[in-house]
Amino acid sequence: MVSLSQLSFFFFFLFTTLCNSQHYLQFPLLHIRPSPTPSQALSSDTPRLSLLHFRRRRRSASSPVVSGASTGSGQYFVHLRLGSPPQPLLLVADTGSDLVWLRCSACKSCSRRLPGSAFLARHSSTFSPFHCYDSACSLVPQPDPNPCNHTRLHSPCRYSYSYSDGSTTAGFFSREATTLNTSSGAPAKLPDLQFGCGFDVSGPSLTGPSFGGAHGVMGLGRGPISFASQLGRRFGNTFSYCLLDYTLSPPPTSYLRIGVSKSDVVSKLSYTRLLLNPLSPTFYYIGIKSVSVDGVNLPVRSSVWALDKNGDGGTVIDSGTTLTFLPEKEYRLILTAFKRSLKQVASPAEPTPGFDLCVNVSGLGRARLPRLSFALVGGSVFAPPPKNYFIETMDRVECLAIQPVDSGSGFSVIGNLMQQGFLFEFDKDRSRLGFSRHGCALQ
Repeated sequence: MVSLSQLSFFFFFLFTTLCNSQHYLQFPLLHIRPSPTPSQALSSDTPRLSLLHFRRRRRSASSPVVSGASTGSGQYFVHLRLGSPPQPLLLVADTGSDLVWLRCSACKSCSRRLPGSAFLARHSSTFSPFHCYDSACSLVPQPDPNPCNHTRLHSPCRYSYSYSDGSTTAGFFSREATTLNTSSGAPAKLPDLQFGCGFDVSGPSLTGPSFGGAHGVMGLGRGPISFASQLGRRFGNTFSYCLLDYTLSPPPTSYLRIGVSKSDVVSKLSYTRLLLNPLSPTFYYIGIKSVSVDGVNLPVRSSVWALDKNGDGGTVIDSGTTLTFLPEKEYRLILTAFKRSLKQVASPAEPTPGFDLCVNVSGLGRARLPRLSFALVGGSVFAPPPKNYFIETMDRVECLAIQPVDSGSGFSVIGNLMQQGFLFEFDKDRSRLGFSRHGCALQ
């Protein structure tokens, strides 16, 4: 009879063999339908930005770990199959958090639970909570008081993951088998994915409509327990995604990839360094040197974009924020430059609530809209097309999809609208971010 340990070794051997043969994992990314209006996107982005800044400011050992994944209409979702036999689940893909967690149920017959509403832990033969004395337990925030009995054989590692609006997910930090499809088409089974099994999930952020019916969150941050880190160690510590325009009908398929393909797209990537903020090690920071409008550099000191010794400032690439948020002073300079550029070619429109610049684009092609570009550390230039920073708020009216943020209290955020149509590759071993407008169309 084959033992469980022998099966685990077999699955690990199979998974490692597939990884060493340069295969990668690819997941379709889904978006909430119908798409949110620009005003809805702004109203959801604002609390998410507060959550991200809140998380950066509170880093003591007793502080709750806060993720912005629960808010923001700009969320993308990914399917994952977990357990033995596999159970299909829908998770929010979030570069702004580390923990992978799921809504779980300990029911046996489950006659009172809607099918597919939670991960059924007792229906899986490979579900295994960590013991509270296991070293892995130190990787997650724990409840206070923590009922850990180091002498008991079955004293599970308990976690408590809090959100600033009072929403919480709490349960057992566990490991479980996950079934994945590699680029070869062959399924591979990872026997030990670490995740939070949330038996207690409450609060508006995790149960309301903004969560989109998801079962939990797939943290893709830089920490050791994120999905990207756990699988990345087997796939070259690299992941990438393409976020395509979800307002199109039918919407094109966006995707998340763990690992690197052999495509020649890699040779077309431009790179900039990923910066590490020791006070907020989860986030993916990049360095901006200057910003230009229609090829003219704005009079901004490069130090304005830098991380300071207190961990303030800097710029984060975030998958869960829709709009882009820049420091107040720089935002005003961009706004003035855009108004000057548009004065001769477009008539102003009544501003949509929450947006400072709106124009009537009747008879005006997007090619006539101002061109924005960011010069990054390392010499690369990120120059998104106007559709990435102008958003249609009503028929033939487009508004600037950039918002100001208090530079003294937080960081800038490049949201997913600004990222659309680009392949972004997060190379954690080399601490660099690659990007290209060629990658998405070739997948």
